[in-house]
Amino acid sequence: MGAVLFCSNLDDPEEWRPPMTRLMPDLELRVYPDFGKAEDIDVAMVWRPPAEGLGQFKSLKAILSLGAGVDQLDLTKLPPGVPVARLVDDVLTTAMAEYCLLAALRYHRRLDVYERNSRLKKWEYHIPRPASQRTVGVLGIGVLGGATAAKLKANGFKVCGWSRSPKSIAGVECFSGTDGIYKMAAKSEIVICLLPLTSETRGILDKKLFDAMPQGSYLVNVGRGGHLNEDDLLPALDSGRLGGATLDVFQKEPLPQEHRFWNHPQILITPHVASTGGAETAAPQVVENIRRARAGKPLLNQVDRTKGY
Repeated sequence: MGAVLFCSNLDDPEEWRPPMTRLMPDLELRVYPDFGKAEDIDVAMVWRPPAEGLGQFKSLKAILSLGAGVDQLDLTKLPPGVPVARLVDDVLTTAMAEYCLLAALRYHRRLDVYERNSRLKKWEYHIPRPASQRTVGVLGIGVLGGATAAKLKANGFKVCGWSRSPKSIAGVECFSGTDGIYKMAAKSEIVICLLPLTSETRGILDKKLFDAMPQGSYLVNVGRGGHLNEDDLLPALDSGRLGGATLDVFQKEPLPQEHRFWNHPQILITPHVASTGGAETAAPQVVENIRRARAGKPLLNQVDRTKGY
């Protein structure tokens, strides 16, 4: 039986050890850099690999991401042939859907306007519209995007979604392909980005997309900072093309104090808190993937390295 390497500067291994050990009493969890003999390691749980990479672990059977995405791993630098899995956690999924619903409702009920007006002591009434008259577009309708679309739909919004390849979700108007993203954008007064970050999706939130959206629409980015073309956002806000933006992820985190986004009145910044997973709820999936890796079986939520997600 091999040992499991835990390597993360964000996660506490002692939060993971008890729930994993309950499910796998013979678990041997070694925390980087005190991992003993490299040849003992057959599974790596990582947020980011160590600086020297994972190549020294010649017995590696699986790499398990401690995040819902894998863009932080740089798949091209991981040992070839070793399967990689994303972390899909019900708590994380629910939290993400809640955050996206909250962001959509904030714009839908004009709370962003009332927040600014309250600082100006300005009493200005806006007649609320029913949610059924507002369409929210979700970029990326996988696990997180699908749950978000369902949450929005359950709260009365019209929902459409876009994915790289065609998908079908009950009650959601689905688009795909290069032309499809702009057709979806044209219908959406609020666009929420939940895409994985790949070479194809980097910079996808740009002037061309903003120009396709209805005048005064809103952007919510909870995918990755690399999705947003930062130079295109401020002109879109200042011109009124976009009415506001909620940003939870950034190209550099923490967001530098001198960054121009901080003081813009139409940007709401949150510190990458849209969703977080919990060791208690995620441990069963991780333990199952350890067992699958050692048995030579496909992993749950295994990443397609050719696609990057």
